[in-house]
Amino acid sequence: MGSSPSVLGSDTSSVPSKSAINVDLVTGSHVFTIHGYSHLAGLARNEFYSLGTFAAAGRHRWSILFYPNGIENYSSDLDPMVAIYLRLDQTYAARVKARFRVSLLDLAGQPYSSTIKASRWTHSFTCGAQNGLPRFAKKATLEQCASYGNDSIRIRCDITVLNLKETNNEDGSASKFIVVPPPDMQQHLGHLLLTGEGADLKLEVDGETFFAHKSILAARSPVFRAELFGHMKENTQVSIGIEGIQAKVFKAFLHFIYNDALPEMEDGSEAMSQHLLVAADRYDLERLKLICQDQLCKYIDASLVGEILSLADLHSCDGLKKACFEFLKSRSNLKAVAKTDGFDHLATSSPSVLKELLLKVAL
Repeated sequence: MGSSPSVLGSDTSSVPSKSAINVDLVTGSHVFTIHGYSHLAGLARNEFYSLGTFAAAGRHRWSILFYPNGIENYSSDLDPMVAIYLRLDQTYAARVKARFRVSLLDLAGQPYSSTIKASRWTHSFTCGAQNGLPRFAKKATLEQCASYGNDSIRIRCDITVLNLKETNNEDGSASKFIVVPPPDMQQHLGHLLLTGEGADLKLEVDGETFFAHKSILAARSPVFRAELFGHMKENTQVSIGIEGIQAKVFKAFLHFIYNDALPEMEDGSEAMSQHLLVAADRYDLERLKLICQDQLCKYIDASLVGEILSLADLHSCDGLKKACFEFLKSRSNLKAVAKTDGFDHLATSSPSVLKELLLKVAL
């Protein structure tokens, strides 16, 4: 008598799918120098000073937020601590996994052992997110270091980014022969600007001629969109003149429109940042306007704060205005500024903001 076939025996074995994760580490570092460190003493707890943006560990831009008087619950009058946070400002990725280390450097460029602090875990950063060290170092340690360095300190930040790449195929083999490059649309758009290929608009600026693409200008700027494709407009314009902008400023402005980043600045970048801020406000490029504000914060001193504050008030730059007020909270700084032409300019061009400043100082 024949036996019936087994149900289990009738199964055909299947090959399991496979996947793999390749972990690639990309590292980078940046050294910040703070001149006039003692001037930051006027910042209140929980208030920070941005040390500026930098590129490190791949195509990412970061900034360091420096809290000279620490953060509430981590610093007190009896135990004053300095806090440092790392913020991701620009990236092509949805998330960036990174860990970091911060150290205070001595005069020889070597880190003080007591200030070498690293993140305990690898953090997942999204654009604009920040993580940091709320108890980086004792405030007295930095003050002592500044006293040795002519009121200057140097801070080094080392960043390691983890790039995780998962590979899998239905047949179980890994796609180890295929490497997908990062997005490069900005490079292609930048090439269009550089070559002028396909340009359909001529821009006359300060005696110079620039060639651009209407669609790109309109996509980036609501003002250009209204001017070029607004209601009842025929799309026949081939040339427009732009008044009130220097040619070198407009060149940098166009570079940002196509590349979403500013070109390398030459000497006089403080003046360039002011001019670009005005252009960004005029053409409603909010990100460029914020970048210029961040850059101008680095130039706030007794000789320029009056001029910068007037500019901030005129173009509704709230963050930049607050940074100027923070600097002027110090009576010694205010006395020095009162002797400058910038203060006279502020009194003439923005009397309301001067009144607001004096009220804040009086409190």
